Amino acid sequence: MKKPIKKSWMIASALTIGMAVLTPLQAGATSVEPANGVTVQIEQQITGTIKSIGESGVDLKGRDGKNYYISFYKFSEEQLGQMKLVEGQEITVEGGVVESYTDFYTFEIYKRSLPKEVTNEELTKLEKMFNEVKKLQKEISDDMTEEEFDKKFEEIGKVYEEMHKITKPYILANWQPQTFEEYMEEFGFGDKNVIIAENDKKQLKAIYEEWVKLQKDDQEDKATEKMNEFYEILDPYFEELNPPQIFEEYMKEFNLVDIPAETLAKLKAIYEDIQKADKGDNYDLQEKLYGEFYDIIDQFIKPQTFDEYMADYEFKVSEADSKQLKQLYEEILKLDKKAEEAKIEEKWEAFYTILDPYFEASKEILISASKLIINGQEYLPQ
Repeated sequence: MKKPIKKSWMIASALTIGMAVLTPLQAGATSVEPANGVTVQIEQQITGTIKSIGESGVDLKGRDGKNYYISFYKFSEEQLGQMKLVEGQEITVEGGVVESYTDFYTFEIYKRSLPKEVTNEELTKLEKMFNEVKKLQKEISDDMTEEEFDKKFEEIGKVYEEMHKITKPYILANWQPQTFEEYMEEFGFGDKNVIIAENDKKQLKAIYEEWVKLQKDDQEDKATEKMNEFYEILDPYFEELNPPQIFEEYMKEFNLVDIPAETLAKLKAIYEDIQKADKGDNYDLQEKLYGEFYDIIDQFIKPQTFDEYMADYEFKVSEADSKQLKQLYEEILKLDKKAEEAKIEEKWEAFYTILDPYFEASKEILISASKLIINGQEYLPQ
């Protein structure tokens, strides 16, 4: 029962829209003070242990006790493959602080993905739009209304479309599409012995080849229609590949106590209606049914104890704060979720006001790596 973070998923979407295309220039070559108040000098050296590995960087626990996120955007995919990083491994990093995750992907890095035929004049236009996206992304905040967010997201999308207009002709000219067989192999049907009927396969191949031709001719609308046809044929095979969870399996995910048999039967009926709504692409009904489902479930979920709740956080709180937090948490559990929503929100606000300094102190410092030392081997960006 974590307190929800307002619009966090939408903000993440806006900051990562077309990440490999749209993210802005990194901070200038000066020292930067991150949100947690720790000033880190540019190109400082950090040694620490890898906590987790992502596609373009790692979470690092420094020897100094601080948390870092190290971006590897400056390094090539080939270099990252050679590094053979594993969790628990100690590495040394040289790099500079940036203010946000969007600052890692610079225009210089973006240029690497562009076709060599792009002219200098076009590069100038692209850089200007790249910086415009940076500005728009920086204006997104958690305090925005949904309407304000939607407007900003739309502005970002429009700039992206203009960038795409410049790059698309070159991309299409250099595009080497996969063969139909290569494209189909990626779905993994063979791995789970899902056999596609010969007549369907023949039709899919013809549609795919038409789609490739339309894409090359820059007829996007018609190409989209063809791909919709393609996936309509594949839908039954996807269902076979990833069958929906049966009700009993789904319910194992919940820690329920003292749920009556008649309530369980009602939940099963709603769950089956949800599956039907999903198959019929009736998303409004699906959302409504999920609301009913969880309204019932909430009454029977065994809440975490305070100690279980706090175990999710890496940091430890003081004894005095822990005592206050535990009291607030137990008061929240006693309140009626529907009848006393305002009181519950007020208690959560008090709870997180106490925790805020701990969150600030444990925030990751964002480092754009310019040199890595792994098992004595040095790596510099290529």
